[in-house]
Amino acid sequence: MTRCPCLSGLTYEACCGRLHAGTSTAQTAEQLMRSRYSAFAVGDAGYLSATWHPSTRPAELTLDEDRRWYRLDVLRTERGGPFDTEGVVEFRAHHRSPTSKGSQHEVSRFAREDGRWFYVDGVG
Repeated sequence: MTRCPCLSGLTYEACCGRLHAGTSTAQTAEQLMRSRYSAFAVGDAGYLSATWHPSTRPAELTLDEDRRWYRLDVLRTERGGPFDTEGVVEFRAHHRSPTSKGSQHEVSRFAREDGRWFYVDGVG
């Protein structure tokens, strides 16, 4: 029972792991963003592609295996609730590699279609 990379305080299996396994779907834009961060942390490119809006999804997605994601700070959310059709989540994700460390700041846009949330795009 490992702690979820999104730092929700839950185990991976009880939090983002069930979304990655497909036994549950994100109910809010923030929950999708957290699960996508966790997908980067555990190297689940398939989940990232599946939750990326088709209009902006890249044809191929390659993850940097040397980059380890270790902390997520959710800075702000706008809309993105269970009854909204769009939402915004601002976050900072911290990472390390063998040669450096850093963080990524992003304001991400999400859309909900047919009851499912999708990542649309983000501005750093």
